[in-house]
Amino acid sequence: MPPAFTVLYHCQGVKNDVMKTSRHLVIALVALALIAALVFLYDKTQAVDLRERNDIAAQLDTLREIDSRWDIDVLRGRSEFDPNQPTPPSRTATARKALASLSTLLPNSDSEALREGLGELSKAILEKALLVEKYNAESSAAKIALHATIAGAAALGGQVGAVTSGSAQQKELEQAVNRLVASVQQYYWLGKSAPPMSLQMAAREVQERAAGIGIQAREQAAAMDGAIQELLRRKPAEEALFDKVSSLSSGPRLDKMTFSFNRELEAALQEKELFRVYLLAYAAALLVGIGYLGVRLKGANESLEQRVIERTQELSEALRHLKESEAQLIQSEKMSSLGQMVAGVAHEINTPLAYVKNSLGTVNERLPQILAAIEHSEKLLALLRTGKSNPEALKKQFADTAALLTKLKRERVVTELGGLVQDGLFGIGEVAEIVGNLKDFSRLDRSKVTRFNLNDGLVSSLGLARHMLKSVKVNRQFGEIPAITCAPSQINQVFLNLITNAAQALPPADGEITLTTRADKDGVEVEVADNGKGIAPDVLPKIFDPFFTTKEIGKGTGLGLSISYKIVQQHGGRIDVASEAGKGTRFTVWLPPKPPADAELDA
Repeated sequence: MPPAFTVLYHCQGVKNDVMKTSRHLVIALVALALIAALVFLYDKTQAVDLRERNDIAAQLDTLREIDSRWDIDVLRGRSEFDPNQPTPPSRTATARKALASLSTLLPNSDSEALREGLGELSKAILEKALLVEKYNAESSAAKIALHATIAGAAALGGQVGAVTSGSAQQKELEQAVNRLVASVQQYYWLGKSAPPMSLQMAAREVQERAAGIGIQAREQAAAMDGAIQELLRRKPAEEALFDKVSSLSSGPRLDKMTFSFNRELEAALQEKELFRVYLLAYAAALLVGIGYLGVRLKGANESLEQRVIERTQELSEALRHLKESEAQLIQSEKMSSLGQMVAGVAHEINTPLAYVKNSLGTVNERLPQILAAIEHSEKLLALLRTGKSNPEALKKQFADTAALLTKLKRERVVTELGGLVQDGLFGIGEVAEIVGNLKDFSRLDRSKVTRFNLNDGLVSSLGLARHMLKSVKVNRQFGEIPAITCAPSQINQVFLNLITNAAQALPPADGEITLTTRADKDGVEVEVADNGKGIAPDVLPKIFDPFFTTKEIGKGTGLGLSISYKIVQQHGGRIDVASEAGKGTRFTVWLPPKPPADAELDA
């Protein structure tokens, strides 16, 4: 070969080696980039460590329970009359312990809500603890002063009766004492609404009347005046502390922090789900590329199959994590709805329970008077049966019995007891109605498929949501519709979600919700319409997407409408929405008489 061709051949070989090396380098760099992307996506899809977050959630729940207990203690101290009632236990130490635990967990937590709000929350909780303890002390002292005044009035009446029985002076003093007792009870129960001047005038009148009776009467009147002055000092302090406790923001702060904390967790889970989708798409792209290379590189067939198996396993694992996270998020939405529903039911039950409690308490106070009248009547009957009783004893027993019966009649005890019994029965009926609505709504067997009238489901859902509808006008335009075959609990969940969303979208005043049901030849149609703020046109196509929400952080997961859409779709129905910004929204749910044969109505 000529030297020129030898040199040319050598140069060509060097060039080929360089190109081959460059190609291998590019392939290696591409492979490294693909592996790095895979490692990054895999790292981003790792499960969130919930242990620390569960500890924080547990401490927040403890503080919420303590805050609720404080509110109950304050309301109980305001409504109960017995000074011997045990003092509510101090929960300050438990609250401090929970706050200390949160402070300990704060450095290792990535929660911005906890980091920004813990200081103000601690200040609000400790302030409320101090005010509640002061309130309990003032309330107890006010009750003691009230009972001391009433007991002193009874003692003064007995002393006067023993000294000047039947005199005009006695009657005037008894009337003054009765006015004093009425004034002190009015001042205690009405508080700010009852001016203290009338109580002071009544106390001064009793002292003046007692001055002409005797030393013991004057001393007893003076003791009563001391108790009254104590009540005049303690009751305003109790009222002021009650107003301060009522105006504290510890409860809303706790709710806001809890919602924000849960929202952060949901955002983290959503990010994991998003990266799992990326990983799924990336893994699919890798599989396509590997398949293409497998066709081109037959010699690496065995190695390629092994890599495909490994990638497929990784893809299956990622898909499994995706399904688990989806199930966790759906369960979280169900628990959130259940928490709101239970809070509303508890609020609604408290009012009728107050009827029952107050009625039974008054009945318990009146029973001794009736029992005393029965006992005196039995003694009188026994004297009459003997026929040989002392006329003076018979006359005295007859007078005592007549006095008791006259007092019962004058005070209308029997009529009052009848009214109290009716109040108690009314309260029990209210509780029974609420519990019945809850039972009809929940249905222990959620996957049970049975015949169900959708009008009944709407009534049950309205009953459970009525704590949100107190200032809302609800129009029920229920038509004559046939029962359909469905999973009632799931359909009720859809109705409750639509009614709740409508209530939250209403203006502060003149809010109105219209519920309409109608039947057609193909199925049953339910409309839930409101005159709220409506939905913007650019938002409307996204409202059934999972995790999409227009609510503030901590007030919605974005899963309610998505789950409702899935439930209706599984029943073979459809759910449509029409909305106009500023005028309102209308959701229409159509359901067939029977779900499809292959429907899976999961709980």
